[in-house]
Amino acid sequence: MSKQTCEQALNAQPTEAETVVWNQVNSVLEEAQGILAELQSYRGAGQEIRQAIQNPSDVHLQEEAWRAVCPLVAKLKRFYEFSLRLENALHSLLEALTSPPYAPTQHLEREQALAKQFAEILHFTLSFDELKMTNPAIQNDFSYYRRTVSRNRLNNFQVDSDCDVNNEMANRMSLFYADATPMLKTLSNATTKFVSENKSLPIEDTTDCLSTMACVCRVMLETPGYRSRFTSTETLLFCMRVMVGVIILYDHVHPVGAFAKTSKIDMKGCIKVLKDQPSTSTEGLLNALRYTTRHLHDDTTSKQIRALLQ
Repeated sequence: MSKQTCEQALNAQPTEAETVVWNQVNSVLEEAQGILAELQSYRGAGQEIRQAIQNPSDVHLQEEAWRAVCPLVAKLKRFYEFSLRLENALHSLLEALTSPPYAPTQHLEREQALAKQFAEILHFTLSFDELKMTNPAIQNDFSYYRRTVSRNRLNNFQVDSDCDVNNEMANRMSLFYADATPMLKTLSNATTKFVSENKSLPIEDTTDCLSTMACVCRVMLETPGYRSRFTSTETLLFCMRVMVGVIILYDHVHPVGAFAKTSKIDMKGCIKVLKDQPSTSTEGLLNALRYTTRHLHDDTTSKQIRALLQ
């Protein structure tokens, strides 16, 4: 992708050929900011839960805790259901950006509006996971909810239908929230599944799409001419999150991963450009590379790259 193409992609409008997929993905992305705002304002029911646990025979305190937890569990259910919609959106974008007869780089130049949506999904994903990682109340609230349901303590007060999570859904939500980076895991699994279900499609079509996006982001971050055009810290963060997101997806899908010498991603350059940024979110992104990739500790990863991520 040329530098001019990068700039165009940031402001790209869908062409007629992109419209169907763009509309489908856009309906998901329109919800994303609301989901982030809800997660950002998520305070938890820690105080009510503590009171209820410390006073197990006080029915009033049990009801208070239940009433505090119910709307929170309804939110957590909504976040989880959104992750499934995000997974479907990613699948549609991967299909559009890797389908024959065009090469991945041609797709990224032809379907710039879809490439931008892919980037927006990754930006949302890493933003969501950063917020989730710093909020232990999420797992505490859901654990309390499950314990309360399993002990049949609901006889004396009304169960809110929005909060009524059946056992199968509760199990799936537990697995989702148990992960440090649940949205990223959802996308990594979705990308792996996409590759395994499309055996007739060369794996390089998917990995080249991801490595090209990583390269574009790295160039934009390390080139002063580009950096000077970033209008806000949020634009800088957007670029960093997208770069880290595609690296992680590449590492999950590529047989030898992103850290090997044969990788099409300049990992040294990407890590260096992250470390050179003044942003406070950089450490979270470096942690994502440390803890959510698959191949960092393989023998094929150079000592230099491991040292950079120490």
